[in-house]
Amino acid sequence: MSRRRRGFSLVELLVVVAIIATLIGLVLPAVQSAREAARRTACSNSARQVGLALLHVHDHLGRFPAGWTGASQPHVPTEAIDDVPGWGWAARLLPQIEEQRLHDAIDFSRPVFDPAAPGLHAAVRGQAVKAFICPSDVTGPGETAAGVFGIGRADDHDHAHADEPHPVDGGDLGVVCEVGKTNYVGCYGWQHEIEDEPAAGDGMFFRNSRIAIKHVTDGLSRTILVGERSSRMGSSSWPGVIVGSEAPRSRVVGSGDHVPNNAKAGHFEDFSSGHPTGVNFVFGDASTRFIGDDIDENVFHALCTRAGGESAASAP
Repeated sequence: MSRRRRGFSLVELLVVVAIIATLIGLVLPAVQSAREAARRTACSNSARQVGLALLHVHDHLGRFPAGWTGASQPHVPTEAIDDVPGWGWAARLLPQIEEQRLHDAIDFSRPVFDPAAPGLHAAVRGQAVKAFICPSDVTGPGETAAGVFGIGRADDHDHAHADEPHPVDGGDLGVVCEVGKTNYVGCYGWQHEIEDEPAAGDGMFFRNSRIAIKHVTDGLSRTILVGERSSRMGSSSWPGVIVGSEAPRSRVVGSGDHVPNNAKAGHFEDFSSGHPTGVNFVFGDASTRFIGDDIDENVFHALCTRAGGESAASAP
C-alpha cells in the first residue's frame, strides 16, 4: 500500500503567518515603548548630572556660568554685538562630568572658532561628549558622525533668524566647521529674541550673564535652568557660539516663547525632544522633570523666567 505524505496546506500556512504577524503587531509597540522609557530615563539622569554640575560651578564661582562669553557689554546696539570668545556654559562643566582633559585643552580667552586660525581649538570643539547627548535624539541634517555635526554657514542675506520655521543646518551654503553637539541648552527666557537681543534674557543664561541663586526670586524649584533640544532642524553646540554660523546663539540657549515640541511654531530656538509627548527639563535645584507638550503656555512662561513674579501654581 502506498503511504500518503501529510503536510501543511497553503491555507494552513497563511493562517500561521497571519497569526505570527498579529502577535508581532501586538508585541512590537510594547517593546518600542519599553525601549523609549529606558532612553527617557537615561536622558533624565544625564540632565540631572548637568544640573548638579551647574550647582557645583555655582558653589565655586558664586554664580552660574555665563550663557556664553562676549567682549561687548550688555545693552549695546545689535550691530555692535561681539560674541568672541564665545565659550558657552556647558564648556565650563567639563571638569564636573569627568572631562578634565578637554577642559585643560581650552584657552578660554581665545575664540571657539577663529576664521583666521581654523585649527585653533579644532580638536576640542569637534569632540563628542556623551553626557550632553540624549539617546532618543535623531540624527541632525548636518551631522557627520555620532555626536559631531558640520555647523551650517550663515546666509548673509537673511542672517541667523532662529525663529524662522526652517532648518538651520543643511542646504548649499556650506559648513563653517565641525562641532560636538548637545541636546541640552540653557534657558534664555521668553520675552526677548535670542539672536536680536542676546544680552537681554529674562532666564538663567544669556551673553555675559552672571546669574546667582540670589537673583532667582521666583524660586529655584520653579525656574528652569536647562532643557532639551532635538536635532531635527539642526544641532546645538556644547562648546559655544561659532562665529559665521547660522543661528549661532540659539545653538547654546533656548527660548520658552512656545511650549515644548510645538509642531505648529516649528522654531529651532524652542525646546524640543525625541521623546513622545514632552521634554526633560532641569530646574534650579537640580531636580529633573518631564514637562508635557500640553502644558499651559502661561505656566511655561513663568517657569522660564528667573524673577518674573508670575504664578506657577499649576506647574508639574
